[in-house]
Amino acid sequence: MTWTSPSARDRRDILRSTRSVTLVGASNNPARPSYFVATYLLASTDYDVTFVNPRLTELLGRPVYPSLADLPSKPDLVSVFRKHDDLPGVADEVIAAGARTLWLQLGLWHETVAEHAADAGLNVVMNRCVKIEHARFAGGLHLAGFNTGVVSSRRHANL
Repeated sequence: MTWTSPSARDRRDILRSTRSVTLVGASNNPARPSYFVATYLLASTDYDVTFVNPRLTELLGRPVYPSLADLPSKPDLVSVFRKHDDLPGVADEVIAAGARTLWLQLGLWHETVAEHAADAGLNVVMNRCVKIEHARFAGGLHLAGFNTGVVSSRRHANL
């Protein structure tokens, strides 16, 4: 069986119903995609954002938890920044944590994991960036992939 990705409307509905986002594999390296996503989520959304990484204790002024089981509350959406071979174990942790959505970031596609999580009742999104999708549906995504304020069809009042 080939897994089918949720439609754009379904992804939008998932993001609209989400109240908390946990980033698994969050990094304190500003060059890493997880750091960029973390800063976007904290600055541009109302989500309660938490981080999981057993090698960190703090990120962007917030505590970092060693595992999903250590979170103080149940996450709605878990966005995963881990290598392909780690995904089956991460999916089991996401299911055990009681999350509603397993979101695998750009470049991550694992049909067995998707089917396992979907069979457990989770929404599953693969090979999509939660930051890009949120910005797309919130109106903050422009041609450059983010809101630079440079590319605009709006007339400036000063011009």
